[in-house]
Amino acid sequence: MKTYNLALIPGDGIGVDVTDAAMEVLGAAAKGRFAFDTTSFPWSCEYYLEHGRMMPADGIETLRGFDAIYLGAVGWPATVPDSVSLHGLLLPIRKAFNQYANIRPHRLLAGVEGPLKAEGFDILCIRENTEGEYSGAGGRVHEGKDNEVAVETSVFTRAGVERILRFGFEQARSRRGHLTSVTKSNAQKYSMVFWDEVTRELAAEYPDVTVSHMHIDAMAAKMVMAPQDLDVVVASNLFGDILTDLGAAIQGGLGFAASANINPDRSAPSMFEPVHGSAPDIAGKNIANPIAAIWSVAKMLDHLGEAEVSAAVLSAIEAATAKGIGIRPGLNTTDEITAAVIAALEA
Repeated sequence: MKTYNLALIPGDGIGVDVTDAAMEVLGAAAKGRFAFDTTSFPWSCEYYLEHGRMMPADGIETLRGFDAIYLGAVGWPATVPDSVSLHGLLLPIRKAFNQYANIRPHRLLAGVEGPLKAEGFDILCIRENTEGEYSGAGGRVHEGKDNEVAVETSVFTRAGVERILRFGFEQARSRRGHLTSVTKSNAQKYSMVFWDEVTRELAAEYPDVTVSHMHIDAMAAKMVMAPQDLDVVVASNLFGDILTDLGAAIQGGLGFAASANINPDRSAPSMFEPVHGSAPDIAGKNIANPIAAIWSVAKMLDHLGEAEVSAAVLSAIEAATAKGIGIRPGLNTTDEITAAVIAALEA
């Protein structure tokens, strides 16, 4: 029986709750087919308070040998600033392992009612994940003084822009053949004009894909007014981050928003996580919705080559939501939703 080595980083708050739920579903899905050898790491804001860092100095090298990484959620802003927790754990993993493609699917699951009139939408957002606005280039001068200056520099390389766009084109080619590239090139005349230029260059290699260019503000309106017209959406790190929270909202909430941080050439492990945060106020109360976390497991299985089992997990999620389980916050407990998905898997 094939065995996959999986690194678990439950993290903070409900990250622990939904990781437990996701691993229960993974166990049921894998039973009799393959096995997972899991190693859990306590890297979190609590770890930071004890050790002065979000993960040990050799954390990246420790993770390198795993087949995949599963992350629950990171952040406890009451004790550790989000800028510290994000730049101390999540972003270093994405960058070190070249997980440059962040994939986030947005559609309504069976039985789930979103806030829009539109129902028949199926959007795949591809977010550049390692550079752009989250490059960490910049600094502060004259801190605490009247003339204090803060500079944040976005970094867009041709290699980085080209590879995420090419990834998006390939995804569009395998879906409905429509790619929308999102920028703000009317205002950002260097980085975003550059992105538009690279998009046009690559479009010539994909004549079977219809390409649209939209500004970020127009795209935000489009996702609300006509999401059914969208297929694959490609955006920079910041724009993709913002748009996918909007995508989560139109699909019923962050409790349904899954994601995959992919290293497409598989030279290092990819990482899978729900989009939602750590929600400290509801941690440990058995009320967090684990569907996004379980959907992220389905994305992980697909990446590992277990497409049939991945599809079974997603079908089991929809079998549960079709019965009204987990479709609204507070309607069911974490355990009830998890049990319903497992029951559907085993039916």
